[in-house]
Amino acid sequence: MAAFLQWRKFVFFDKEAVSDPLDNGKKFVLPKGISASDSGRGLLVLGDMEGRIWLVTRSLQLTSFQAYKLRVTHLYQLKQHSILVSVGLDEHGINPLVKVWNLDKRDSGNPLCTRIFPANLGTKPTEVSCLSIHENLNFMAIGFTDGSVVLTKGDITRDRHSKTVTLHEGSSPVTGLAFRQVKSTHLFVATLEKVYCFTLSIKEYPKVELDSHGCALRCSSLADPSQDSQFIVAGDECIYLYQPDGRGPCFAFDGQKLLAHWHRGYLFLVIKDVKSPNKTGFGRGEISSSEKQLLTVYDLDNKFIAYSFCFDDVIDVVAEWGSFYILTRSGTMFLLQEKDTQTKLEMLFKKNLFVMAINLAKSQHLDSDGLSEIFRQYGDHLYLKGDHDGAIQQYIRTIGKLEPSYVIRKFLDAQRIHNLTAYLQALHRKSLANADHTTLLLNCYTKLKDSSKLEEFIKNYQEGLHYIGCLPFEQAESNMKRYGKTLMHHVPEGTTLLLKNICTNYYPTGAAVSVDHCQVNKANSEEFIPIFANNPRELKAFLEHMIKVDPCSPQGVYDTLLELRLQDWAHEEDLEKKKILQGEAVSLLKSDNTVFDKALVLCQMHNFKEGILYLYEKGKLYQQIMHYHMQNEEYGKVVEVCKHYGDQEGCLWEQALGYFAKKEEDCKTFISEVLHHIDQKNLMPPLLVVQTLAHNSTATLSVIKEYLINKLKREGQQIEADDKKISQYREETSVLRSEIKELKTSAKIFQKTKCNMCNSPLELPSVHFLCSHSFHQHCFESYAESEAECPTCTPENRKVMDMLRSQDQKRDLHDHFNRQLRISNDGFSVVADYFGRGVFNKLTLVTDPPGSKTVGSLEVDLQRDLLIHTKKNN
Repeated sequence: MAAFLQWRKFVFFDKEAVSDPLDNGKKFVLPKGISASDSGRGLLVLGDMEGRIWLVTRSLQLTSFQAYKLRVTHLYQLKQHSILVSVGLDEHGINPLVKVWNLDKRDSGNPLCTRIFPANLGTKPTEVSCLSIHENLNFMAIGFTDGSVVLTKGDITRDRHSKTVTLHEGSSPVTGLAFRQVKSTHLFVATLEKVYCFTLSIKEYPKVELDSHGCALRCSSLADPSQDSQFIVAGDECIYLYQPDGRGPCFAFDGQKLLAHWHRGYLFLVIKDVKSPNKTGFGRGEISSSEKQLLTVYDLDNKFIAYSFCFDDVIDVVAEWGSFYILTRSGTMFLLQEKDTQTKLEMLFKKNLFVMAINLAKSQHLDSDGLSEIFRQYGDHLYLKGDHDGAIQQYIRTIGKLEPSYVIRKFLDAQRIHNLTAYLQALHRKSLANADHTTLLLNCYTKLKDSSKLEEFIKNYQEGLHYIGCLPFEQAESNMKRYGKTLMHHVPEGTTLLLKNICTNYYPTGAAVSVDHCQVNKANSEEFIPIFANNPRELKAFLEHMIKVDPCSPQGVYDTLLELRLQDWAHEEDLEKKKILQGEAVSLLKSDNTVFDKALVLCQMHNFKEGILYLYEKGKLYQQIMHYHMQNEEYGKVVEVCKHYGDQEGCLWEQALGYFAKKEEDCKTFISEVLHHIDQKNLMPPLLVVQTLAHNSTATLSVIKEYLINKLKREGQQIEADDKKISQYREETSVLRSEIKELKTSAKIFQKTKCNMCNSPLELPSVHFLCSHSFHQHCFESYAESEAECPTCTPENRKVMDMLRSQDQKRDLHDHFNRQLRISNDGFSVVADYFGRGVFNKLTLVTDPPGSKTVGSLEVDLQRDLLIHTKKNN
């Protein structure tokens, strides 16, 4: 309950007596004997005691017509239609008549009366106390002094389209009626004793008793939507507001109420002046003659009295043409003109009532610029009073309208850093701060040593990013390392963009680009990778950008990007996308920027087959390639690896044979293919092959039969070839022996006719050799390297001698022999080779046949001659 005595009083209306424009400015005089009044559709409608209805236009022109023979008791002018409903008497002792007038149509110069019917359904005359019409013309309610209410439903302008029923019966006179249309249609009924509400949207018209006390005649009204269309009942002690389901707020406005109206957001109350004599009529609602009344205009929203003045004999208060009119019994009509909003605000400013001014401005729907000006003045007032905390709150409300420097200067001078901080924070929250404001805010945080607020500011992110992007390179790099994770969490895209800038060629935002190309500000991109801990998508974009613009990026960039690509590949289920991701990962592996060991570990962790095999091949780890296929039991791939890399690493075939030999399932096809290649390249001794396949229970003799047959056949062919060579060598040895004997015992006849060097006829002096080569002396001296050697045979002789020396040097190299024996697939061949080179016996160039006498060691000249002769025969 709000007591009106605590409400401030203002003069927000100007009062003046209405002048007659046609009579030289004299006072406009109302018709005499006014008994009813209303307004709407640009007219003031008056009814008098002689049955006439008067229409007053805006230019104060009066017209009238005879509506009843006796008097007019009630008038109701609809606001949305040019329909006027009147109640009056044509004869004494009969029921009052209701007449519906169409003011837009004429009948003999008067408004057209579209319907006439008795107000009461009964035959007993009953006086009408109040009247209300719904704006949709489908409902009309009439209240009577006997306590009954009659409801007409349907088109009230026609008899045939409406139905009239008795809605309510009671013993207390009905004093007020009002229709409320909010979703549903309700009818409020006030009597001297109670207040009711009927729901007309339901067929049975259910009734709810809202209160056990009522009001006097003409002391109720319906508020507009600003007060939720509540029903207002003006009692002597309080003003009550009602909803359809119960009573709402009330206001303690004391005094005997004579009239209550709601016009354009204001409550108009006419209260009997306490100094006036006690003259009462029906329910104290009829205004008696010659008494003063206090007219008070209340603003219930803002809780102040907008106007108050005493008038003589008020008949009614009506609203039309944007103003309010007070009708008095003396015939004088007063105009109440509301002051404009700015004037009212200035009146409040003079009294420093800024809170009330703000509320008033909002209720008057003042624009944002007007409200901002009020907040500024209120802030200035509080600032001058020393209430800096309150002032800054008002200044914050001006953000977006008032220039920030106006506020900042005030609080820089006053050294009110925490107030300035609050304002700057609000400026940033509304995204209206510039770089200077951001710098000032950070300085405030620094002076206040408020690290938590600094962190909170960084969490406002967009401003923080913009600020960091304007800093010099060293500061920008340092701040991103410090606040990067927080920024990345809240503004991932913007933070990633700024990091790309910092790690390539950084220029502060808004700074002129330097023409000095030697100065490149570029941070180490690898150091910022931890910032992306929870943002793999942004990290991938960042790393791909870095390797694109800077192929020499740190190794960690490539390693991390490879891991991300492998993760995406492993989690992708769409086959097409998975293939694309596979290609991206392989392309990165094929670059020269990945570390072999790290890349191999990552590929193995994600079971990335293509990467594993590529790295094995790159590292020439052919056995690992084959073992990988063995682990996955890819038999065909095992054989393919042997074919592809077998020439580089012959042991692959042997390992493949051992692998298939240990398999219990039928691998005959693969074993046969492996044996074929082993046989073709003579990679294993047959005995070892047989021993290897002996472990396989499914490998029968048929598997190895062809291999053994081919092996034995080739061995036989090799023996036959060796036998032929032995016979050949024996024959050649016999011939050599004969020639040596001949050289020792017989003379050599030289019959050459041409020089073997110049091919010219041979002339003396000449040089002859036992090898049958002859030369001019001058040719021999020109080409010979030694006087004791034939120039033609020297190159071949040296090869033979070098071979002999090499055999002699290697004869005792047992370590080399053992090493060759270990790494060879055919140890027998190695032994035979060394045996043939005389590792195990002394060198003997010429031997006698078995049983013959040994010739012994040859002289050096004879050995030379033997070599020359041997070459000649070859």
